[in-house]
Amino acid sequence: MLSRRALLARGAAASTAASLASFANPATGAQASAGPLGIPLLRFPRDFGAHPDLRTEWWYVTGHASSAPGRREFGFQLTFFRTRIDAAQSLNSVFAAKQLVFAHAAVTDVQGQRLWHDQRAARAGFGMAVADTEDTRLSLDGWTLQRQANGVYVASLPAQDFELQLQFSTTQPLILQGQQGLSRKGPDPRQASYYYSLPQLQAKGRITLRGQAFDVAGKAWLDHEWSEEILHPAAIGWDWTGMNLDDGGALTAFRLRNAEGGAVWDGGSYRSAQGELRIFKRGEVIFQPLRSWTSPLTKASYPVEWALRTPAGLFRIKAVIDPQELDSRQSTGTVYWEGLSDLLDTSGRRVGRGYLEMTGYAAPLKL
Repeated sequence: MLSRRALLARGAAASTAASLASFANPATGAQASAGPLGIPLLRFPRDFGAHPDLRTEWWYVTGHASSAPGRREFGFQLTFFRTRIDAAQSLNSVFAAKQLVFAHAAVTDVQGQRLWHDQRAARAGFGMAVADTEDTRLSLDGWTLQRQANGVYVASLPAQDFELQLQFSTTQPLILQGQQGLSRKGPDPRQASYYYSLPQLQAKGRITLRGQAFDVAGKAWLDHEWSEEILHPAAIGWDWTGMNLDDGGALTAFRLRNAEGGAVWDGGSYRSAQGELRIFKRGEVIFQPLRSWTSPLTKASYPVEWALRTPAGLFRIKAVIDPQELDSRQSTGTVYWEGLSDLLDTSGRRVGRGYLEMTGYAAPLKL
């Protein structure tokens, strides 16, 4: 959701779907009633693909992996965004930029205490940028993310100072976030997104950092969201986390934040290792900042340690390293913090690891 990972990078033009469609869950076959705008039935594998009729969309993969011997630890993030450009839709020229594709990639080097990141942007078409509508097949200037027929996702992202060559295999059914896949993001029903997650992905492959290659294995999380509008006028950004729990469960929590630091909207989900799913209602998720880090680049102050209250329990979120700010002003125009973080219980014991995303701290987010 937001999340993805969030809405942010997804933030280039983030927005959300206006109502609920008949939604078929490929894992359970469960269906939701059709929404008032008559949005088409969602079908898989088609809806693993792009939805160019809606304004904003993103595919977001985060995770952690380590090498052996030596146990070099890494976090990684890759996000592809698709944005519809309304002003170009009526143009007949094949050169009209009707759809834009953006991508962000990052590696957190835990031992090196450093974040490496890169970005791409191009208009769709002419082979430079592709967001296929039939399945997850994304490409942008040499960066690719594709879902194979066996359900394995393959990512290849050669960046300036690093390279990701990774595969992600599903181990659990997808999670339909919100109300059978319609995730509210504000008091207006139009402020919502279609949103599903694939937690507990098995990750393996190679991470290359400044020419040094590491064969790695670990865990990952994939979010896919598409929407027409999202942010309430009072919202300046959001806080979001997606955590793969060490026992096999999955936890998502988010809030959209106003200028005073209060919650415009909140939500999330918890799925136990046994497969029991609970969707959080508005008012059930509370983020409380405990410690902040100030970016030397932007002077923005980010809470890098939080107390988190959810119906699934009380937790603490703690950044694995503090400096994980991403400057994406050359692509989506946004500066945000997104990084590898641990989930701790009330005794301080680690119970999960995943990603924390915070937007609207360097400047109010404009979508």
